[in-house]
This record gives sequence, structure tokens and C-alpha cells, in this order.
Amino acid sequence: MSTFTPTTSPARAGASDEYEQFCVAFRRVCGIDLLQYKRGQMERRIRSFVATRGGGVDLLTYCQKLNADKAELNKFLDRVTINVSQLWRNPEQWETLEAKILPDLAETGRNRVRCWSAGSSYGAEAYTLAAIARKAIPRAQVSILGTDIDARMVERARSGVFSGEDARDAPTATLASHFEMVDGRWHAAPELKKVVRFEQGDLLRVNPPAASYDLVLCRNTVIYFNEDVRDALHGRLAASLREGGRLVVGATERVSDPAGHGLEPESPFVYRKI
Repeated sequence: MSTFTPTTSPARAGASDEYEQFCVAFRRVCGIDLLQYKRGQMERRIRSFVATRGGGVDLLTYCQKLNADKAELNKFLDRVTINVSQLWRNPEQWETLEAKILPDLAETGRNRVRCWSAGSSYGAEAYTLAAIARKAIPRAQVSILGTDIDARMVERARSGVFSGEDARDAPTATLASHFEMVDGRWHAAPELKKVVRFEQGDLLRVNPPAASYDLVLCRNTVIYFNEDVRDALHGRLAASLREGGRLVVGATERVSDPAGHGLEPESPFVYRKI
């Protein structure tokens, strides 16, 4: 995997307060760079969690505990990583993908569609994409890569198992066609698992080859990043698309400079590579 190193900030050059020092130390523990996230909301989340651990411990002492106690580290990651997802989240986006985007990509891509679910959490987005692709472009050769920074979520995604709550917005007939209910949980069918694979990957570092994807989904993720980090990420996602490929962002997200990244808006949440 190629790496991408964001521009050095004053905080990175010389951590000057407890929070920044904690972020530097935490990156050594597990590789996650919290300094690239919006400080206000992330610091509040971290300090409120640490306060619940008792003993009035300061952030740097707590980071030592994270380094020594894997169970505590997992609890902390559950708090600070964003793993909100579900099958068919934002149904209007999936309707657009099924009716317009996937058929166009299959036609212009000679019946091959390479997809990337960037920041895939526990896999709900990737499996939803696999299900609608089988419905919309059943004869196309589809491959879907899901990446997430949290190794625990990657392992969970590989299982392809989802709760009833995860499926609350899923269309009943399509869900039943591609998932099996076992012991109160929805299990992805083998035909979905054949086209989906998952890898651990940090969006702040990954730098995929140019024109390597037809479709990139990066939804409800960049809202947590600083503006410079967000814009740099959008640039790298755009570069990974072939001409005519699509970048799909969250329903409330926007690419700030589409033309600068070689993109043109196609709908409120879809950008086409030009």
C-alpha cells in the first residue's frame, strides 16, 4: 500500500499542549492520527470518555494504559472511531446508483465495474452495493474493495453478518434475496461475498493507483476531518477514478473544488470524473 503524508501542521511539528501530546503518543500506539480530525469534537469525545475511567487520570497517563491494556484500547477505539452504518443507508442514494450510475458504468466500462468503499466500517455499504449491482447489472463483472482504519471493523465486515437494526431501511424483497436470516441476524449470501473483499487502510495515507476504480463511495466520513485533510483526500479519491468514473459522497457532504480535482457535479452527492 502506498502512503500519503499530510502537510505538517504546527501541532505536529511540536506538540504544545496535553491534547496534542496525547495524539502524538496515541499514533505510536495504533497508527491512528487524531490530529487530522476536527479538534473540538474529537477532544470533547476523548476527554469525556477518559473522565469515565476514574481516578482523575490525565491524558498522557491514560495513553500509557492504552499501550499496555488491549481491552482498554478496544473500549477507547469504540468511543473515538466513527462506525455508524447500516444496510441501504440513505436509500435515495442507492436508488440513483441502481437506476443510473451502475448501468452507465457497466456500459462504458465494457461490463467491468471496479468499486471502492472507502471508510467501509463493518461492511454494510459494501454489501449493499454488491446486492444492488447484482440487481442492476447482473451480467457485469463487479469487484468491491472495502477499507477501514479499524482492524476490528474489517474482521467484522468479512463475516457479512448484520443485525435487524442494521437492516431497518433495507427494501424487504431485495434484502431477502441476498441475505439469509439466521438466529435473528442477516447473513450475506455467498454470491455477495464472492465480489466483496476487505482490507485495513487509513484514508489519510492510502494513495491508490490512478484510474484504478470506476466507482468510489466515501460517505459520511470526511465531515470529521479538517478542511485541508478533507480536500486532499477528495483529490486522491478523484485521481483513483478512470474517466467517466463516479465519486459518491454523503448526502450532506460536498467536494469543495470539483473542477480542481477533475470532477463535475452530476447530482447533489455524485461527481463524475472528466
